[in-house]
Amino acid sequence: MKPVSVLAFSLCLSLCILGQKQEAYLIEECVSKSYSQKSCEKVFCQPWQKCVHGSCICKIPYQCPKNGTVVCTANRKTFRTYCQLKSYECKHEMSKFLHRGNCNLQGTFQIFFGPNSTSSEGTLQVEMTPHQKMFICGSGWGMNEANVACRHLGFPIGADLTELVDPDAASHPSECLKATCRGIETSLAECTLSRQNWNSQKLAKVVCHTQPKDCSSGEFRCVNGKCMPSDKACDGINDCGDLSDELCCNACRGESFHCKSDVCIPNKYLCNNEMDCLTGEDESQQLFNVQRKKETIFNLLSFIPERKKTKMYLPQLHCGIAKHTQSRQKRIAGGITAQKDEFPWHMSIINEYGRMHCGAVYIGGCWALTAANSYRIWSGLLNSVRGNEGIDSHFLKRVIFHEKYNFQTRENNIALLEMGRCRLSNSIPACIPWSQYMFKSGHQCKVSGLGSVEYMRKQYQLRWGYVYLMENCSEIYRENFLNGMECAGTADGSVDTCTNDAGGPLVCFDTNNVGYVWGIASSQNCGAQGNPGIYTKVANYFDWIGYHTGLSLVSRYNV
Repeated sequence: MKPVSVLAFSLCLSLCILGQKQEAYLIEECVSKSYSQKSCEKVFCQPWQKCVHGSCICKIPYQCPKNGTVVCTANRKTFRTYCQLKSYECKHEMSKFLHRGNCNLQGTFQIFFGPNSTSSEGTLQVEMTPHQKMFICGSGWGMNEANVACRHLGFPIGADLTELVDPDAASHPSECLKATCRGIETSLAECTLSRQNWNSQKLAKVVCHTQPKDCSSGEFRCVNGKCMPSDKACDGINDCGDLSDELCCNACRGESFHCKSDVCIPNKYLCNNEMDCLTGEDESQQLFNVQRKKETIFNLLSFIPERKKTKMYLPQLHCGIAKHTQSRQKRIAGGITAQKDEFPWHMSIINEYGRMHCGAVYIGGCWALTAANSYRIWSGLLNSVRGNEGIDSHFLKRVIFHEKYNFQTRENNIALLEMGRCRLSNSIPACIPWSQYMFKSGHQCKVSGLGSVEYMRKQYQLRWGYVYLMENCSEIYRENFLNGMECAGTADGSVDTCTNDAGGPLVCFDTNNVGYVWGIASSQNCGAQGNPGIYTKVANYFDWIGYHTGLSLVSRYNV
């Protein structure tokens, strides 16, 4: 074996360490699932889209809100709202946004490569009025803008590279056009555009993606097939153009923010009155206060105000907000007695003999979720002996068991209960989570129930306690822990579900204190240390629930 020089060895070691650092940012198991900006497991769908089977698909134009501003397309077609245009554009690519207002108004917007360019790369020029051409400024120019410009020019994958170059000596522009994009636009006209004095600044140049190629060992392969340097992944910048480089990140680089769902967003999206993280931590009051103290709050330029307006016009599902919240934060062994209106989604199922059989959770309309059989349902019940004000009794209309429910293994242990009447005066539904990434191991959640305090020791008051989502439960329960299950409990087993708590809710709260029914109690160990409770993971059944109840009933943001 030949001796290796110290220099070569050091270089090899440095490259290995660099490679390990790059890998440390990405979660390979997540990357293998090929998430992109159309994956509602990771991102919010746009207002003109809806979340179905984990993907953002386009709505039909009439499903858009009627409120909004009239807009005109590049092929001179007028739409009532921007949302309707974007929905129509999904199937008619030539119908790109041109300007706000009716198409009988004068206006044009063409983008093309400047002098000395090829068919796929060069400096960019825009014609906004006939015979008046302007270069695109280099100021603020980045991959978001480059990807949009290339898509506008007919390169659907976007840009491979962006550069800043000096203008041609013969050009001598007196002013240029600055563009600020979010990166999801299909037309540069949708971005925020402003005229600037040239002042000897550089101009924007792009190299648009034309041919697929094999990525090298130091590159990241985007879901759309584009290759980019691995050190650009997880930096908050949508270099891929389909966001796939920012959706599976252990941590974030540079000036970017790490969402709990392992997504990186730019710092300029923080505290801009628009949720970008699935559970809203980018808009938390605590973060706002920190940003204000640092005086670094970014006011994101409104690339097109209509998108934000449209989100405001979408019908909002009111769920997950309790009228009363418990101020005590200290966990008490065995749980805490619930107060009136503290768990307005909790329901109890009473058997034919009038005995409390198990729990359920109200999810809206005439529907409740459980893991039990069909009995009369009680809502608002706090004490099963003395009773209390505000109790409603509901007869069942039908029960829908999951078609793949396995009684022996408890796989797919979930059922829908349709009640005979839909007006529940004292109940507020819990929200249904659509993504398995909304809450992770270690998150503190609440479990509630009227079941036993211990085996064979009954209790008659609705009680609740804090539990924590746990990972590695397959190591505890081995072959009995299956896909679609979730574990939650405490290290000492002091808070847990018990007999007659089956079907009751495990509710997790986002940064805005909105409650999502994360689990349905499936297996009760009554606080056995080292054996946390097993729950049916509701996020895995979002489409199944939506299929039977209607997605508009259970979707807070994506429909």
